[in-house]
Amino acid sequence: MTESILVATDGSEGASAGERCGIALAARLRARLSGLSVIEDRDVRAPGGDGLATPAFPESDLAAYYKARCDAIARRFAERARAEGLEAGCETMTGAADDRIVDRGQAVDLIVLGRDGKSSPTRGVLIGGTVESVVRKSARSCLVVPSGASLGGPIVLGFDGSPGSRAAASLAVELANGLGEAVHVFVDSKDKGRAVARFDEVRELVGGLSVPVRETSSTLGRPDVKLVDTAREARAGLIVIGAYGRNRISDYFIGSNAASVVRTSPIGVVLAR
Repeated sequence: MTESILVATDGSEGASAGERCGIALAARLRARLSGLSVIEDRDVRAPGGDGLATPAFPESDLAAYYKARCDAIARRFAERARAEGLEAGCETMTGAADDRIVDRGQAVDLIVLGRDGKSSPTRGVLIGGTVESVVRKSARSCLVVPSGASLGGPIVLGFDGSPGSRAAASLAVELANGLGEAVHVFVDSKDKGRAVARFDEVRELVGGLSVPVRETSSTLGRPDVKLVDTAREARAGLIVIGAYGRNRISDYFIGSNAASVVRTSPIGVVLAR
């Protein structure tokens, strides 16, 4: 059960989408809500001098600025939560953002992050900066929200028969029942017979749904692209997939359909564990 939600935010426009979506989700699921903002050590500590004659680094001034910024983030977070009928605070910590988020996330059921925060994606990075690191390190399910996304509409479940997708099916059932949204099940398989078997399996897994279920399958093209296209066509509010697919080792070191979906989706993506 998703009874507690942590929203990690850096106060940026991209992170703001995560704040709004996380708060709305907590309100609709009646979950406990908390926020976290991290002052990165690298932002306030003096770089190495390298023997250069440079002015003194304004470490104390930068620390004061980022503390004031986090205080403003906390006020905005509390105001947005209050507007949804929730009382929630936003804690400020210092250190490496990904490590602090993962540590605090151990005490909750779901971590929510804005995809397009200050650490924007760069060439060779699957998702980008802190978000990718949190998703890889955390043992908790994560919701990654792109800029402009909002909560509302059907839930698209991506299912490939892996242990991760079974966890996703369980979480999709819970979210759909809690939110009162329909579910679209997407199954990708190059083999039609295997696709039929996967639909049989997923029907058993989503048997507890009290909302309508629709099914879509594909045997052609890239599964990550097809899944995102399915979500667009369904005007979905969330995509739910396993954090890892059928080959966790390959996914971790090379990249995965899950990472590609997170990077390209116009709506929030839940990576289930």
